[in-house]
Amino acid sequence: MSQPIVLVHGAWMDASAWDQVVPLLTNKGYDVTAVNLPGHGPDNTPYEQIQLQNYVDAVKNAIGNKDDVILVGHSMAGMVISQVAEAIPTQLNKLMYVAAYLPQNGESLYGLSQQDKDSHIGKYWRQDDPEHYSPAYIAPEGIKECFAADCDEPIVQRLIRNHKADALAPLATPVNLTADRFGRVKKVYVHTTQDNAVSYYLQQQMVSKTPVSAIYTLDSSHSPFFSHPAKLADLIAK
Repeated sequence: MSQPIVLVHGAWMDASAWDQVVPLLTNKGYDVTAVNLPGHGPDNTPYEQIQLQNYVDAVKNAIGNKDDVILVGHSMAGMVISQVAEAIPTQLNKLMYVAAYLPQNGESLYGLSQQDKDSHIGKYWRQDDPEHYSPAYIAPEGIKECFAADCDEPIVQRLIRNHKADALAPLATPVNLTADRFGRVKKVYVHTTQDNAVSYYLQQQMVSKTPVSAIYTLDSSHSPFFSHPAKLADLIAK
């Protein structure tokens, strides 16, 4: 039976981010699922109804009763896969963080991002009605700089077309993690050294605080599934 791999996209993207990676992993013999989180891609769940737990539930539903799962999270999804590991640690082979937030108990994405002195996200962060906590998006002129500085223009245009605002609640919600559950799951990290969204500086800071069994490095922007899909697939399959 093929080992399952579940891929989880980050903020402002959707499952199609993994389109170049999925066939590469399938050809290696894996059972691959790319999850689409609520409010992303074709899912139109109202933003005000979306909580971090909804993201966690979507990933747990994709895993179902599978065991020995390699669970991969990009960017914001690092928060999600960490909380999934807390819920179902015995079903997971390992967690792989790809340019992802790697939290400690009680941390939120907002809190971690405020430590990121090199991120460009703040420059392009937009809300239409911030006083009423409207969803956040990235200004179109910032998409390439933040997510895909090393990608060809067709990829950048695709990102701009597919870009959807993100609900705020999941970004502000602290994770609840324990050593007995989250702590028992093997973790590996993929650094992206040219990252303008989750900077290499912050990535290193997070990894220094949480034990990981392997660290890999790609000379990549925030989106190695676009700029280095074969290298990323090889790392996931290690």
